[in-house]
Amino acid sequence: MLRALTRAERLLARRVGAVLATEGLSVEAWRVLCLLADGQGHPMSEVATEESLPPGTLTKLIDQLVDQNLVYRRIDPQDRRRIRAYLTARGRREQERLDALVRADLGVLTTEDDALAGALSALVDRLGSGRRPVDAAAGARVRVAAR
Repeated sequence: MLRALTRAERLLARRVGAVLATEGLSVEAWRVLCLLADGQGHPMSEVATEESLPPGTLTKLIDQLVDQNLVYRRIDPQDRRRIRAYLTARGRREQERLDALVRADLGVLTTEDDALAGALSALVDRLGSGRRPVDAAAGARVRVAAR
């Protein structure tokens, strides 16, 4: 299973990367924009963790996005030691535009792929919470061995 997931992630990242390269954006930058699209503002440490980026790499990436007027930073009003990142109005429009481009390119994906994406999101949530992965419908443990 791990091998298939890794291969799928690499192929998908390569395909999405080709679309984004024509727009002058990296996959990592796009993923950060997508994370920030919920409008909540996210602490830099959370963005680094969610996107699997070292803090220094994230800082440079956010600096670039700030320079492009796609992202801005604000001190967290609840904890003044933390900095939160947000999309600018331009960043929101750009994220929506890029998302549409990526979705159009990935139009070959089927409803089964959408269902798989939902199942993978649920698996990520369970693994992140420390719970054992289970088949929600049957309550049985998911087989995680490579096929």
